[in-house]
Amino acid sequence: MNDLTDLQTRLREQRPVPWDQLPDFALYMDQVLSYMDRQVLRFDGDDGLTAAMVNNYTKSGLAPRAEGKKYGREHLAYFTVISVLKRVMSTRDVDLLIREELQGDRPVADGYAAFLTSLDKAMNITADELDARLGSEPLTGDAAADAAIHFALLSYAAGVAVSHCVALLREGKNEKERA
Repeated sequence: MNDLTDLQTRLREQRPVPWDQLPDFALYMDQVLSYMDRQVLRFDGDDGLTAAMVNNYTKSGLAPRAEGKKYGREHLAYFTVISVLKRVMSTRDVDLLIREELQGDRPVADGYAAFLTSLDKAMNITADELDARLGSEPLTGDAAADAAIHFALLSYAAGVAVSHCVALLREGKNEKERA
């Protein structure tokens, strides 16, 4: 299986677990870090969640503080959302979205479920796009470069949309605060 076929398979199959499958017992930091390695799609060891990141996220209010030295289901949901979004957004924007999705008017479980639904759609769209690029031959040379540019441009377009949506959300919050 070539690397792109492996990527395509993982894009179609690997997902964070739903709320009701998150552990319903408290975990220590090392257990959280190990668990999170399975929650997000990763190909190298350099982009995983670290203890320093967890501490920074909780200190800044991006994620709830540990209960003692233990983390529960809610923490895992937060860390999953943060781990995915931090790859494509600033921490400031991630914070705004988390406050809306996970700390807004609905329970964390519902916000997490909405996040997983959107993530699933995005992963399937990307896998479909990759399928259109794969064909029967391995992707090498110019075809690999073309595919890389295609996905970079999709990422750029999505980034523009994200920036606009976040700006609108921030503007709406500012108007509420002024009122």
